[in-house]
Amino acid sequence: MAQRKKFLLRIDPSLWEELNRWASAELRSVNGQIEFILKEAVRKRGKETSKPGTGEEAQDA
Repeated sequence: MAQRKKFLLRIDPSLWEELNRWASAELRSVNGQIEFILKEAVRKRGKETSKPGTGEEAQDA
């Protein structure tokens, strides 16, 4: 299994509080919640860019 990457994220305190409340409601850490949100965004973007006939088909790099 690939090792997880670490990076520093600067975030507005009010956004942090919102993410913290959201994460707590879903029984996740803030880090886990951010990763969940990013994975969902990437998944949704992949579906949108791979629709047939849009001329924007996803390509493997």
